[in-house]
Amino acid sequence: MKLVIILTICLLPAWSLAQTHPSATSSQPNPAFAKINQTVDLSLATKGDFSLASLSVNRLHGLGRTHRFRFGYGLRLTSAFGSNTNYRTAPAKLTSGAQSIVALFSEDIAANIDTVRFPKTQINSLNASIHLEYALSRRFDIGANIDAIGVSIGVKQTGTFTSKGPGRSSLTGTAQEASPTAFNLLLISDSDLGSLSSEYYVRYRLNPQFSLRGGVSFQFNEYTTSRKLTFENDRFRTKNFMPMLALSYHF
Repeated sequence: MKLVIILTICLLPAWSLAQTHPSATSSQPNPAFAKINQTVDLSLATKGDFSLASLSVNRLHGLGRTHRFRFGYGLRLTSAFGSNTNYRTAPAKLTSGAQSIVALFSEDIAANIDTVRFPKTQINSLNASIHLEYALSRRFDIGANIDAIGVSIGVKQTGTFTSKGPGRSSLTGTAQEASPTAFNLLLISDSDLGSLSSEYYVRYRLNPQFSLRGGVSFQFNEYTTSRKLTFENDRFRTKNFMPMLALSYHF
């Protein structure tokens, strides 16, 4: 998730102001600056041929004197579905020839990239998530979250395999069965495993109980083929960057 990490680095200076920003004066306590923020959240994201819906429960802890900076955790159930979607070679050791943080700054090796095109896909994931949020004011927050670890299930799909590398044309055009990769784990960039979601957003508090979030969602979705194909690889991934809208209930 290269873009996710880069955006996180860019937002860190703003979040660091939480320790020094003075709290606004008010005779009444305001839930925007509560020490504990808990939400039930429904988010939707789409780019037409790929969409997702997520339901999550989250708990954020306010840090510092003002509680403007929040760090927390949650549990997110995501259903992602697409049509005529290309899934590319997933492992970082093939896509860029590097793993861990090195893969974040490495270019793809085009000769190593194969694809499986699925007419229809649908993956359900349950992941524990990590959250960061900063209160800009009593109405507006900015934040980000990302899935860390979990599991995925879904119906087996059949797609068409394409390999463009030299000497690998014998498998091109063949039908391949695949199932959602069962285990999800956040590592770094293409070193990630399975299906993971992340969001960057601005929150607007309608009242103490409800808020709206608008932003972008970045989704990794992954299938594992029933047999190993070229380079002894059986993992294929799609990455989707989509506008997102969410409704949150605060309790």
